[in-house]
Amino acid sequence: MHEDVEKLVNAGRITDAVGQKLSTLAPGSFVLHGSWGAGKVSSWDLFGGKVTIDFEKSKEQVMGLKLALQKLEPLDAGDLRVQRLESLDELKDLAAEDPGEVVVRLLQVNGGRLSPDQIEDELSSTLIDKDLYKKWWDKAKKSLRESKRANVPTKRTEYLTLRDENESPLESLVKESEEALNLKAKIKTLTAIKAEEEALKADVSFIERIATQVEVVARKSLKLQGGLTLELLCLRDELIDLVEDYNLPEEGFTIENALQEFSGELAEATSPLASVRQRRIYESFPKAYGDDWVKNLLAIFNNIGTRGVGEIAKLLEEHDKTKDLHKHIKKALSLRTLGPDALSWICRERNKAAEKCFSHEVGLAVLNIIESDYLEDGPRKSNRLQAYVMEDRDLITDFVKGVEANDIQNFSKKLLSSPAFPDLDRKSLMARIIKSYPDTGELVEGTTTKRDKSLIVSWESLDRKKEEYRDLVENRIPQNIKDIAIARSYGDLRENFEYKAAKDMQAVLNRRKNEVAQELSRAKATEFENADTSAINIGTVVTLEGDSGTEVHTILGAWDGDPDKKILSYKSVVAKGLIGKKVGAKVTVLDFDTEEDRVFTVKAIEPFNKG
Repeated sequence: MHEDVEKLVNAGRITDAVGQKLSTLAPGSFVLHGSWGAGKVSSWDLFGGKVTIDFEKSKEQVMGLKLALQKLEPLDAGDLRVQRLESLDELKDLAAEDPGEVVVRLLQVNGGRLSPDQIEDELSSTLIDKDLYKKWWDKAKKSLRESKRANVPTKRTEYLTLRDENESPLESLVKESEEALNLKAKIKTLTAIKAEEEALKADVSFIERIATQVEVVARKSLKLQGGLTLELLCLRDELIDLVEDYNLPEEGFTIENALQEFSGELAEATSPLASVRQRRIYESFPKAYGDDWVKNLLAIFNNIGTRGVGEIAKLLEEHDKTKDLHKHIKKALSLRTLGPDALSWICRERNKAAEKCFSHEVGLAVLNIIESDYLEDGPRKSNRLQAYVMEDRDLITDFVKGVEANDIQNFSKKLLSSPAFPDLDRKSLMARIIKSYPDTGELVEGTTTKRDKSLIVSWESLDRKKEEYRDLVENRIPQNIKDIAIARSYGDLRENFEYKAAKDMQAVLNRRKNEVAQELSRAKATEFENADTSAINIGTVVTLEGDSGTEVHTILGAWDGDPDKKILSYKSVVAKGLIGKKVGAKVTVLDFDTEEDRVFTVKAIEPFNKG
């Protein structure tokens, strides 16, 4: 008791209890005010009933003694708030060196429990520069997690709590997981528990506690938070795998049980999960679904995400079910139900696991989904697929490898008209196609002028075109009519996928038949005899010389292009740039490998000799 107060007590002016309380306001004492923060009593006037206090937020505040006793809380000299008042520079140094220690001290004087917002209110501006606080807070959380001195929540609305120093880190983490208010917090804590592998092995009771709490939570949360529930069960099983002396009881709630009861979109629920956890879930399908496990697994393939697509493909291969996957992909292509991640996997694996289902239809599906995604509102889901199309220099030509010339041109037209690709990207992709299929080069010009009515062609190419027309009319179209009739017999046309696919093919075949007929009607066959060699013309062989060496090109009919043999269709971009030029002229030729222009000099022009 302060000596001045003791005199008043001895004189009978105040009671002993009041004297004890009044002594907490003696000069030099530290107090806390709800609004003004920590303060130090500078002076008092016991007879006048007043006390003067220097607060953090308000200096030389004069309060009545009676009001001060009601509103102020005594503070110990070791309190962080007192240190902030008395030795701010030292505390700032500590905050810079050990941010976690500052938070621990703050928790210690606040009942061991504060929210992130409350901590920020206490420290921002006064101890930590407001503009630097976020970066400092990230360091503080990292320090606390590493030291395990406090529980750090994932949300700002949840509280940081001090851990009991008498408890082991594992005990504290298990308690923390039991007290976690949501699945994300519980998953985060169980992930931290994995680092305590040796302690888990030493005391199996911790695994029993974890398994018990996870089962209770999983049963309750499956319907509302299916994806997080499956992740929680995977994490529990990962912890069990670390311990040899514990197995989940037979009546325990397994991933298989969860899959059987799952009622949401499984693809959406599992796609955010790590590959190892997706794999664990997919491996549970045979037990969960029995004979229908492949069917159920393929049901989520189309939109499962990049990691899931790869894991499903691997699992089916291991179970010798790759044929089922290829069949599913071909059907999904016809129905246009494959998502961007599934298409990305097919493109990446086109020479390996997806070789038997990679086709021209995959290319069309890729262009369709990129364009649809571009035109729709909301975040784009096909960005990675579009980037892959640009990065893999062989992909765009693989899309049209082995297909008919008209299909190549239709594919090129679709590419050139797509608003999803910037102009430079479209030209770059078209250059790759033109390198292998020069006849498509005219599309790059983007001309809308009417084409010449006649097409100059060789007799050999005319015969090939006539054979294609005959095959369409006598074989492919009649067979398609039979396919439609068979598919119609299967029933409900609204759900009849075979019928839809056959009808789509009918449209393709009839369109191709009309196009070939029009081309044949315009064809004018020739042997390329008596070509005018005074300048580069159709039926001439031209020798070009440049810095990169000498090149020899032959310019023939509209359907004769063969880049491997340096034969150019006169309709191609390169040929159009050459025709009309004379010996000695400078010409510019597009290099399809570098997609850059090269300059040559015309050194010789000779007539094409068929023999």
